[in-house]
Amino acid sequence: MLRNILRFLTRRLFRFRSFNEAVLRAPGPVLLIPNHVSWLDWLFLYVCLDEDWKIVTSSTTAQTSWLHRRMMLNRLTFPVDTTSPYAVKRIAEYLRDGGRLVLFAEGRISLTGTLMKLYDGTGFLLHKTDATVITCYLRGANRFRFVRHAGWTKWFPEITAHFSERLSPSKLTGVSTMEARRRLTNWLYERMVRHQFDVEMERGPSTVLGSIAESARKRPKDVVLEDITLQQLSNRKLMIGVRVLARQWNRLFSGEPGEHVGVLLPNVNANPVVVLSLWMASKVPAILNFSSGAQTMLTCARLACLRRIITSRVFLEKARIDPDAFHHAGIELIYLEDVRARVRSGDKLRGAFEQLFNPTGGTMFSGSDTAVILFTSGSEGMPKGVELTQRNLIANIRQMLSVIDLEDCDRMFSALPLFHSFGLTVGVLLPLVRGIYTFLYPSPLHYRVVPAAVYDRACTLMLGTNTFLNGYARKAHPYDFRSLRLLFAGAEKLQETTANQWARRYGVRILEGYGATECGPVITVNTPLSPDYGTAGRFLPGIEHRLEPVEGVPEGGRLFVRGPNLMRGYLNPDANAHFKALDGWYDTGDIVSIDSNGFVTIQGRLKRFAKISGEMVSLTAVEEALAGAFPHYGLRCEVAILSRPDEEKGECLIAVANDARLDLGEIRAAIRAKGLPNLYVPREIRFLREIPKLGTGKVNHRELEKTV
Repeated sequence: MLRNILRFLTRRLFRFRSFNEAVLRAPGPVLLIPNHVSWLDWLFLYVCLDEDWKIVTSSTTAQTSWLHRRMMLNRLTFPVDTTSPYAVKRIAEYLRDGGRLVLFAEGRISLTGTLMKLYDGTGFLLHKTDATVITCYLRGANRFRFVRHAGWTKWFPEITAHFSERLSPSKLTGVSTMEARRRLTNWLYERMVRHQFDVEMERGPSTVLGSIAESARKRPKDVVLEDITLQQLSNRKLMIGVRVLARQWNRLFSGEPGEHVGVLLPNVNANPVVVLSLWMASKVPAILNFSSGAQTMLTCARLACLRRIITSRVFLEKARIDPDAFHHAGIELIYLEDVRARVRSGDKLRGAFEQLFNPTGGTMFSGSDTAVILFTSGSEGMPKGVELTQRNLIANIRQMLSVIDLEDCDRMFSALPLFHSFGLTVGVLLPLVRGIYTFLYPSPLHYRVVPAAVYDRACTLMLGTNTFLNGYARKAHPYDFRSLRLLFAGAEKLQETTANQWARRYGVRILEGYGATECGPVITVNTPLSPDYGTAGRFLPGIEHRLEPVEGVPEGGRLFVRGPNLMRGYLNPDANAHFKALDGWYDTGDIVSIDSNGFVTIQGRLKRFAKISGEMVSLTAVEEALAGAFPHYGLRCEVAILSRPDEEKGECLIAVANDARLDLGEIRAAIRAKGLPNLYVPREIRFLREIPKLGTGKVNHRELEKTV
């Protein structure tokens, strides 16, 4: 009767529902492992469980007050002394007798509202017993008042319980107990993360705009965007602006839903507002890379069949982009200054009214529709147009949110341009979906100003490429990054000198990831809970992978991936035909190795390997060995590596440096100091005043080959 009464109350107060509850009738031995985010998690489990289930509690904590004793020491609990080494053995004995237990493997209520580390005592139980596992995701319980994180809460949030199918861990033989408990604890953590990701994909909004609108509905007054003008946009102002602009686009564009519209704007508030408003107007933004030059932009515009490009007169003037180049190509430029002048007070009032009474409505897009067109960097050929769907983007965002412990008080600093997938998805869309603040800075190249801006805005999250992070580290004051909590690097290999400088001078650990525009972009990432320096981290949940052997590469292989974040396809017909032929897999073109713990090490692009005397030599590995190896010539001294045909050995290496004082003897010594063989030593060295770069800071090898 008590259980029925409590179930009725939870349904009325919290709209509580449970999913796959039938699995709880599974016979013992079985462990139910839920996430632990509030003081009343036990209540939402209790109303779903049969009488013989018991919840593991701490007898030590139970002695702190009479209330704790009543709640933690009764017929429904299995109290253990957590300070005793025999506690886990008692639980194991109960499971061997066929018991059914609820165990909060985190050992504490989450301080972040997300999944924290699991104690490896759970792995010990799985190793020493035949217990199966059911994971549970208590969705929404992190917003209940009785929590320990510092984020926003409410008295009666909607809470649901999602139970997984019954899981059986693999039996480990030939390993020590310590190693077995570590592996099984990691196995359990990965299953819990995957379960939470699957639930969010199933239960959450299917589009990015819908997810952002949902966050805005919950916290309308929170500031979520600010740019260099110090103009702040709250959730409410953002969504009103999106609605007002969407109505303007509907008046201007007569095309069918799904029309491609170009976006040519810097990192200011207007950029994400335009992208979101195009989604609300059922248009597809094609974001152009303004650093690639007018000719490349026109090529991309033709590829995407653009008839219109949204831009700004002020931006075109500052970026020295000639608008006549677009006019001559028959492309109409729509200036935001003119659009703003047409907005009337009635438009704003209508937008505010719609946002108040229909905060999550207003878009006709579905998850399968194309969300955005981005263009690859073109470092090894002409850029390809990549179609990412709404499902691709929201899946990649939720994959990252499931493994990174973001908090409500976090503040993102993003100087990466939105034409780069890293800057768009991780730098802007992810924090908007999560409902946290983002400061947009117009250029990542301002090495003195960016650190000062991070300090001034007290940002806790930051993104960058190795090139940009190296520049900031050289120019920043030691105190500029005092507030920084998480720093993620991607788009190019993180150099050891860069990582060491940040760690020693600023006390910040760089978390390296790996991805591709075609994958939304993130594929793997290091996290604070599971870092391994020198690798690109582990695969995100929901991403499958396989390696194909490469001749001359003894360890690792060519990486293929697939998952919900994988693109719809290319705009380029030939590239798209090749992609479709892979039956849902994406060929990254990268050679990687994966260790026993699942960490990925990038050896380099297959196109950036040279076959010398029958052996595959990574040009990227040579560049990494030379990075920062010549500090006596200044920190700006750089060396890039190219390959050329060679009649004797098949291919040979050529070094290209930007400092004429460098000689081959120094290069040879630096390579040998890294333990690389003679095959990795360039045959000659050439000099350029500046090594060509892409907008992301990576070396433009395609342009470099033309020049050299």
